[in-house]
Amino acid sequence: MPQPDLILASTSAYRRELLARLRLPFRVVPPAVDESQAAGELPASMARRLALAKAEAVAALHPQAWVIGSDQVASADGRSGIGKPGGHAAAVAQLRAASGRELSFHTAVALVNRETGFTACETCETRVRFRNLDDATIERYLQLEPAYDCAGSARSEALGIALVERIASDDPSALVGLPMIAVCSLLERAGLPVLGDGWGEDR
Repeated sequence: MPQPDLILASTSAYRRELLARLRLPFRVVPPAVDESQAAGELPASMARRLALAKAEAVAALHPQAWVIGSDQVASADGRSGIGKPGGHAAAVAQLRAASGRELSFHTAVALVNRETGFTACETCETRVRFRNLDDATIERYLQLEPAYDCAGSARSEALGIALVERIASDDPSALVGLPMIAVCSLLERAGLPVLGDGWGEDR
C-alpha cells in the first residue's frame, strides 16, 4: 500500500509546526481562497466554511491527496469576526477591546480527499478571558511581541499568555491554530490512524 500523500493547505507557520508534531510526512500547498466574512455569517460557521474551502481548493489540484484545511475566527459577541490586526494600531485597538472580556476562538479543521469522496470537518471553541489591560501594558507587550498575524493580537503560546486570565478548551492546540485532537480524529475516521503502519517506518 503506498504511503498517503498528506497536504496541509495553509500559509501558516504555526499550523505547519503543529502538524509536524505528529511526525507524519506531509507537504504544504497554499490555498487560494477569499477569507472575507459573508453577510450575516456567524464566526463558527465562517471558520468551518473557510476550513472546508481551503481543503477543497487544494484537493481540486491534487485529487489523490489527503488535504487538511483549517481556519480560526475570533469573536467577542458571538456574531462579529475578529481577524488578524496586520499592524500596530489595529492590534492596540483589538487588545483594548479585549481588556477584561472573554473572547471565543472558533477553530475548524477539514480533511478532504477528492478521489475517495471523503470530506469531514470538526470545529473547536476556545474561550479566553483577558486580564484588565492598560495602555502601557498593551504597548509593552506589542513592543516585545508584535503579534500582528494573530487573531485577537495575542500569541497565547508565547508572551501573550501574560495578558490572559483564563483559557477553556477541549483541545489545547486549537488556540494556536490547528486543533490536533480533531486532526487525529479525522485521520482515524479516514482509515489513516496517526500511529498506524501505513505511514512508513522513517518518521
